[in-house]
Order: sequence, then C-alpha cells, then structure tokens
Amino acid sequence: MVNFIMIVLCIAAGMLLRRTNLIHAEAHKGINTWILYFALPAVSFKYLPKIEWSSQLLFPIFSAVLVWAGSWLFMELYCKRKSYKQRSRSSLELAAGYSNTSFIGFPLIMAYFGEEQLPIAIICDQTTFILLSTVGIINALKANLHEGESISVRFMFGKLISFPPLIGCILALGLSPFVDLSMAEPFFDKLVATVGPLALFSIGLQLKFNGWRQQAAQISTAMIYKLILAPALVLLFALLLGVKGPAARISIFEAAMPTLVTSGIIAEQYHLNTKLVNLVIGFSIIIGLLTTACWEFVIRMLIG
Repeated sequence: MVNFIMIVLCIAAGMLLRRTNLIHAEAHKGINTWILYFALPAVSFKYLPKIEWSSQLLFPIFSAVLVWAGSWLFMELYCKRKSYKQRSRSSLELAAGYSNTSFIGFPLIMAYFGEEQLPIAIICDQTTFILLSTVGIINALKANLHEGESISVRFMFGKLISFPPLIGCILALGLSPFVDLSMAEPFFDKLVATVGPLALFSIGLQLKFNGWRQQAAQISTAMIYKLILAPALVLLFALLLGVKGPAARISIFEAAMPTLVTSGIIAEQYHLNTKLVNLVIGFSIIIGLLTTACWEFVIRMLIG
C-alpha cells in the first residue's frame, strides 16, 4: 500500500507544482539527469551481481523484442489502412513499442512482486533501451530522410555506448566477478532509493493533456496495443514456450507498462508528432495504473 501511495503522491505533486508555477518549467530535465547518470546505474550495481543466470532469463530479453516487433507490425498495418505517411507511422510505433520499464516499472514491480524481482526488470529495461537506441532511432530517422540519404552506423553506435544506465549495466556485470561490491551496497541503496520518487515526480511535471480530442483515434490505437495487446502477446508466448516463474511474471508485467517517457524526447529530437507521443505517454500512465492491476491478477492466475 505504501508504494501505491508513493506513486499517486509523487505524480500528483509534480502535476500540482507545474500547474501552480511553483517550479521551473524545465525542472524535470535536471531530475532526469540525476536519475540517468546516478540512480539507474546504481540499480545495476546493486542488483545485477546477484542474478543467478539461467536460460529462463533469456525470456525477458525476448519479451522486449517481441513487444517492439508486434508494435511495428501492428502499426504498419494500421497506418497502411489509414494511408498515413511515414511521420505518423514512426510516431505511432515510437508511442506503442517501448515500455516504461524503469520509471514506472520499477516502483510497480516493487509494489506488486517485491524488490527482489528488480534484477529481471533491469534485464527488460536494458533490452528496451538498446532497442530504442537502435531500431527506435532508425525508425525516427526514416521519417526525416530525403531521397538517397542513409543512416550512419557510427552515429547509432555513439548513441548506444554513451547512455549512462547501459554503461552502469556493463560495468556491474564486468566488475562483479573480480571485485567484491558488497561493501559499497549501503551507498548503492541510498542512490537506488531516489529512483522511484524522483522518476514519478518528474513524470508528474511532464504530464500534459491539452488537445487530445483531435488525436483521440491515434491515441487509443497506440494505448490498445501498449496496455492490452503487448502484454497479451508476451503472455501467449510464455504459455507456448512453457516459461514460468519470476522470468515470465516480470516480463509480462513489464510489457504491460505505459509508454516509455524517453519516446517523447526522441520524437522531439527527430521532429515527429511530439504532441501525439506525449499524449500517449500521459494517458497511458494514468490508465496504466489500472490496467497493470488487472494484468497482475491475470499473471497470478495463469502463470502462478
């Protein structure tokens, strides 16, 4: 119950302070910098060295790829039927294909399944970021390419290796077999404790719902896939492949998360339909708090 109160309080506090102009309009950027450069890398150092690796942990990686691939196929078919141009396709795929596996996912997983399940969530999160940093950016660039232009592999690689949480993930995995990190765990604990409240507060600062009626059809389509079809797809494959236990539970639950906040940043950087992507982010967070509760019940019933 404490975690649910924290989620509602932190998001509401951000929305209230933004509406009353008691905080700078760009304050979320500083908060996000702290989370990206310090808090999320600390999560990797705290939890990844404790993971007992097995073939079951391939499923969280597969599930993130499945969510993205399903989004690409679903939106390609939808946009083709609607005769949308590439900019709309790229925007919708960006809005539906990437789960908010950390900012929303970590607090909700702690609330529903316990803190000990975060290592699996980190695997989902890092895979989601790698996909966003590669196929996500390629998809965004496609909407801005002129005839004869191509996408630079060097540019893509630079984006990938400069992301602080990914660097933290690699260092945590690389150092843990040779260095005892347990002595630093109290320090990591303090940094990790800031992820949930600050991430949720930052989301509250950024939530905006103006002008949604003009794009209601696209918003609802993206949310139907993200909040319903994506986790259903992962659940189906978990049942078909016989994957059970925490790996299946957390993978399905992470697939049910709202749209990744970073998708809005990518949309803005590459001149996509930023308003549409941000509206999907905002509505999916609010509605996602209800749909994730339903998915938690389904997961416990079917996966155990």
